Amino acid sequence: MGRSSKDKRDVYYRLAKEEGWRARSAFKLLQINEEFDIFKGVTKVVDLCAAPGSWSQVLARKLRSGDVAEKETAKIVAVDLQAMAPIPGVVQIQGDITKVSTATEIIGHFKGDQADLVVCDGAPDVTGLHDIDEYIQAQLLLAALNITTHVLKRGGTFVAKIFRGKDVSLLYSQLKIFFPLVTVAKPRSSRNSSIEAFVVCENYSPPEGYVPTMSNPLLDHHYDVDFNSLEGPNRVIVPFLTCGDLSAYDSDRTYPLQLEPGKEYTFHAPTQSPIDPPYKHACLLRKTDQLTKESSHSQHSHATEQLTVSLTDDSQRAAGDTLATTRASVTQDKEMPCAVAVNVDGSGDSVRGLTVPGDHGDITKSQLEASLHDMSLH
Repeated sequence: MGRSSKDKRDVYYRLAKEEGWRARSAFKLLQINEEFDIFKGVTKVVDLCAAPGSWSQVLARKLRSGDVAEKETAKIVAVDLQAMAPIPGVVQIQGDITKVSTATEIIGHFKGDQADLVVCDGAPDVTGLHDIDEYIQAQLLLAALNITTHVLKRGGTFVAKIFRGKDVSLLYSQLKIFFPLVTVAKPRSSRNSSIEAFVVCENYSPPEGYVPTMSNPLLDHHYDVDFNSLEGPNRVIVPFLTCGDLSAYDSDRTYPLQLEPGKEYTFHAPTQSPIDPPYKHACLLRKTDQLTKESSHSQHSHATEQLTVSLTDDSQRAAGDTLATTRASVTQDKEMPCAVAVNVDGSGDSVRGLTVPGDHGDITKSQLEASLHDMSLH
């Protein structure tokens, strides 16, 4: 599979590299803004779970692309547990969004003021078990909501990723406590096959007398109660809206490398690789073959394999030599060459031990003999 294969399968991944975004998720925030105009009048923004930084890039380009006065006014703070490569115009905090100290540090960068907009594109490492993934994502969203109540001013906007499942009514109810207008948005760049969507919560209005605290429980152990059975005013129905131009690229479709006539395809490397990913040590172990002990099958699958065969060489036997060793190359197939160590002795005149187990079949005796004959060794 060539390096351009993913460019064909994922057009937004390809466009992100061409336009200098660190990840394809940049288009999701851009399309949400096209629909809801969330950047209008915004001067202070917090990007939670920011790594690798594509949403921070969007914020910096949109809010700090004007004149000098606009650049001086706009303040962007990015927060993540992971280290992130610097972005011009963005203040980075490597911290935990469940800690009060992180909220205090954010407010400090705003010189005591609160944010106009809080965005969060954080998601757990999915397991493939939808119930578990939805629950963990819901916990992460509520952790983001908790810190948002500390740093967002009244009337502000909160945008966060959500996994839509059968039990999201409780999440919607909790968001409606703080935001009278809650909409679920599905950007065009988000795959239809994915359960992800984004909640756009507008006009932050906490309950009268509410005091933000990190000690608030997230989802309790009764989360799996059938909240969808609620009826009447107790049931919260949140609008679902797709956003993005209908004529835009389809994120589930495969496109040719040449998107426009007369415009040649050029491969682009990712804009910014992770500088200190949590899987860095595992990658190192994998490269040095220390991650797992290889099975006997995988050992036989190496591109170059060693085997020993015995045959008779009359000249060596006549000279009285008991053992001589030479090397020959026998090609098993185009993808898997096989190095053969040939031991020459006087024990007989037939080639023995002449098979190489593997996924591509065995080398036959006649194949090896023919190769040795070509090399004047047989």
